[in-house]
Amino acid sequence: EQAGEKEPCVLLGRQLGEPGRFAYAALCGISLAWLFPGEEQRSFRTEFIEGFVKWLDLPEAVLPAMTAFASGLGGEGTETFAQILLKDPILKENPVVIAQDLLSFSLRDGYYDARARVLICHISWLLRIPSEELEVLEESLLESLKEQKEEESETAEVSRRKKERRKKLKRYLLIGLATVGGGTVIGLTGGLAAPLVAAGAATIIGSAGAAALGSTAGIAVMASLFGAAGAGLTGYKMKKRVGAIEEFEFLPLTEGRQLHITIAITGWLCTGKYGSFTAPWSSMLQSSEQYCLAWESKYLMELGNALDSLLNGFVNIMAQEALKFTVLSGIVTALTWPTSLLTVASVIDNPWGVCLHRSAEVGKHLAHILLSRQQGKRPVTLIGFSLGARVIYFCLQEMAQEKDSQGIIEDVVLLGAPVEGEAKYWKAITKVVSGRIINGYCRGDWLLGFVYRTSSVQINVAGLQPVDLDDRRMVNMDLSSIVS
Repeated sequence: EQAGEKEPCVLLGRQLGEPGRFAYAALCGISLAWLFPGEEQRSFRTEFIEGFVKWLDLPEAVLPAMTAFASGLGGEGTETFAQILLKDPILKENPVVIAQDLLSFSLRDGYYDARARVLICHISWLLRIPSEELEVLEESLLESLKEQKEEESETAEVSRRKKERRKKLKRYLLIGLATVGGGTVIGLTGGLAAPLVAAGAATIIGSAGAAALGSTAGIAVMASLFGAAGAGLTGYKMKKRVGAIEEFEFLPLTEGRQLHITIAITGWLCTGKYGSFTAPWSSMLQSSEQYCLAWESKYLMELGNALDSLLNGFVNIMAQEALKFTVLSGIVTALTWPTSLLTVASVIDNPWGVCLHRSAEVGKHLAHILLSRQQGKRPVTLIGFSLGARVIYFCLQEMAQEKDSQGIIEDVVLLGAPVEGEAKYWKAITKVVSGRIINGYCRGDWLLGFVYRTSSVQINVAGLQPVDLDDRRMVNMDLSSIVS
């Protein structure tokens, strides 16, 4: 109406023909059931499909069928529905329209659920849309919003001047407003900026989809996505000791904002090249928003230097001779370790034990940070090696015990994780992770087996073997070919 348009905007999904809209909703319903089959995901599947039927303006009569698809029926029709959808005239030129529409639907309330992003990626794959297209859509949306920042600032300045004039006449009113702090300011700014948000987003997700964002919550949507004050994880640093934890801080690895974030967790530190938390992640695939967790550096440095001394000294000889007949042959128990090697065990036993305990505590603290949405309401991918992987493992275990923990974690990558390898311990994690759980292991990692020997004689460790979990999200990756 502000733009003087005579014709109302139509959501991208609603521009499809009726067969296309039916196939579109059915494809999402079937995919929801395939991706999130657990009983704990029932409410998400139901709420998503009910909202989506309304979003596409489909008749209520089709809702029972869509609910049935989301419950696990009709999975054999995936390819048929995909073909019907691709035949719609709107998609013939550019199938990415579907990713645009799903993104618009998923962001409509300012909450980008990790499960929604996994669904978008899956639907994009079914329609042969390159995964890079979704990244471009998300980044373009944010760039568009940034372009409106100056205009927003000018509007905010006008608002500020008006409020300054009102101060003299209505001082008592301001005293009342002060009791609610920054919330009032955010609310006023959101109302003023809503049209600008809609205008910025229109070029990316379609004018109607953007209108939905603008009219529903405006800038409040973005405030919800990126956390209070927009600082997100960059603004978080533990101010005082929490239990046994002395250090806990997020360090940015990249500059930029994104609708999903990656948190990398280092497993140990040592003097030299790997003397910082950020060093191991210099070659990680670049994306717009990545962080690494700085935690308990004093103890990780002590452990890293002990491991380094062990590797560069006596163990080099042992690794070439005795270990190739014991550890590398798979006979890894406390009874088969060479006596000469056990005599130097005290070099690392104490720092290893300390770090095992602290990594579990750090993981639990990380869980509560993520549950409190310090990162905003965006999907999070976690990646870590060694004790960093252990931090993630205990983070997920802690989250699994809390309510409303679904939809936060998208993917998880654990490399050489010193944690239990039995499937029963991993079952709870699948309830928290929306996408894939990758366990990177190496049977020949004799050092992991050696430092872990006092805690687990049978060496049933995830970092040394596959996790035999019957879940499609679980992916075991043998790292033997890339680990020396």
